[in-house]
Amino acid sequence: FFFKQKTAYEIGVRLVGSGDVYKRQERGVMRVQDLTLGAPWGLELVGVAVAAFMLGSINPALIVARWLGRDLRGSGSGNPGATNAGRVLGVRWGVLVGVLDVAKGFVPAYLAMLLPPHDRIQGYVAGLAAVLGHAYSPFLRGRGGKAVATALGAVLAVHPVLAAVLVVLFGAVVATTRYVAFGSVAAAVGMVVAGIGAGLGWWGGGDWWTCAWTSLLGLMVIWRHRRNLRAWRTRSRRRPSTPR
Repeated sequence: FFFKQKTAYEIGVRLVGSGDVYKRQERGVMRVQDLTLGAPWGLELVGVAVAAFMLGSINPALIVARWLGRDLRGSGSGNPGATNAGRVLGVRWGVLVGVLDVAKGFVPAYLAMLLPPHDRIQGYVAGLAAVLGHAYSPFLRGRGGKAVATALGAVLAVHPVLAAVLVVLFGAVVATTRYVAFGSVAAAVGMVVAGIGAGLGWWGGGDWWTCAWTSLLGLMVIWRHRRNLRAWRTRSRRRPSTPR
């Protein structure tokens, strides 16, 4: 599926550049050719995506709840995620589920980047697949969690500094509002803003892959919180106006 670096040198071609498109310099003439040396496309990438999706489809919250003899779907908000697990099962179990959900996003994205050709796009594909698996788990008939922790794990594997900023933003909003969902939506909005910033060249060198991936993860988390957003909107409309 891929060209090998040594093959290029064997034919006497000098390669200049980086990424998926290399420049071929021969006899003083510079021409761009799509040699795609090490480009992470092919059956290997499909296999990585499928494995990451299946790993993301495993739901730790429901497994822990069943082990404790509790019905997480019928308790609390009914969401099979870390927040509801902490509410129904206790804080320590919620923390455990949250760590496992983060690991579901981190591990496949990180391991994917360790595979040849060690490209960040492999981490993007694996991380996105894990988030999709968590949100639309086939084991739960497509009714998975809200993918906040799993998305954080994926970002942590590929862009740890961004992940740290999102955690700080999440913590600040939760501490201010006392609502975890508010913090989750705020962090998701932060991901979209970061994605747009990457596309505009504010960070990441104007990488449109980073723009698309980060923005998509953020929008997915926001979409998974659409019921919360509708509920907040309804409550805000029902509040009586303050007399002047």
